[in-house]
Amino acid sequence: MISFVVKRALAAVAALAFATFSVATCAFAQDYPKRPITMIVPFAAGGTSDVIARAVAEQMGIALGQTIVIENVAGAGGSTALARASRAEPDGYTIAIGNAGTNAATYTIYPKLPFTPDSFVPIAMVAKTFGIIALRKDFPAKDLKEFIAYAKANPGKINLGHAGVGSSNYLICKSFVTAAGVDATLVGYRGAAPALTDAVGSQIDGVCDAAASVSQAINEKLVKGLVVGSTVRLATLPDLPTSAEAGLPEFEAQGWNGLFAPKGTPPAVIAKLNAAARTAVETEAVKKRFADLSTVAPDGDEHAPEVLQKLVTRDVEKYRKMLADHANK
Repeated sequence: MISFVVKRALAAVAALAFATFSVATCAFAQDYPKRPITMIVPFAAGGTSDVIARAVAEQMGIALGQTIVIENVAGAGGSTALARASRAEPDGYTIAIGNAGTNAATYTIYPKLPFTPDSFVPIAMVAKTFGIIALRKDFPAKDLKEFIAYAKANPGKINLGHAGVGSSNYLICKSFVTAAGVDATLVGYRGAAPALTDAVGSQIDGVCDAAASVSQAINEKLVKGLVVGSTVRLATLPDLPTSAEAGLPEFEAQGWNGLFAPKGTPPAVIAKLNAAARTAVETEAVKKRFADLSTVAPDGDEHAPEVLQKLVTRDVEKYRKMLADHANK
């Protein structure tokens, strides 16, 4: 009898605690957000993730009635920023933008990270991107066929810049050199912007980048586009051939950008952030910005947190296989 009474009492206490917690969480979510939100960008200002983040954050802030402040935290292919985001208070006031590099490939490249995929809660996919290979304007090759011939005649002598090992741009590089069967030196930077700057200045031979951050430089003839890893040509770069058109259909570079929150962030807060993200990418301001960058916003069910979670799960396995050489080091 005593045991039964004790169990009933404990159950009542637990039920009361849960009810109190639920009420408090609900009240918190209703008032959220009451102050500015920080969005961590894992790379230097000016790169693809940064450009997308700023466009989306501005409109999300309007939808939420609070400013979203961008904080660029470069280093280790984005893992420095994700480590910071994983340690943040799970209250919805610190979120991060990530991609297949920072939130999937990084677990193979840096196996001793202080965070795992379970350290984050998906909010929403906000953009679909397309990878491009661009060369310094004076590179001695006018098309992909000539580039591959030159690279094979000069093994290890071509330098291609990217936003750091583990970034989506690094994955574009890896996919490209693997498909092309060439030996090139992949040079990591603390973001896509400084890599592009060096390509413009002919300090390196080229860059692996997303259309979002390299299209303007190609159109202004500061660098010359070689190929886009897409199944269709991009409206902003109509003269740039797809990988299939250029004779290398094996090169595929279609990526994504998504928003994440620290594990433990209340579902009601995630729902508010998801709704704001949906609203943001549907605004004319973001649509125009994305169109200028050859970036596509998700539509329909693609906004759902579950879709982003499936992308992460898929790409963790995909890059575990592709980057097996890193895992064995």
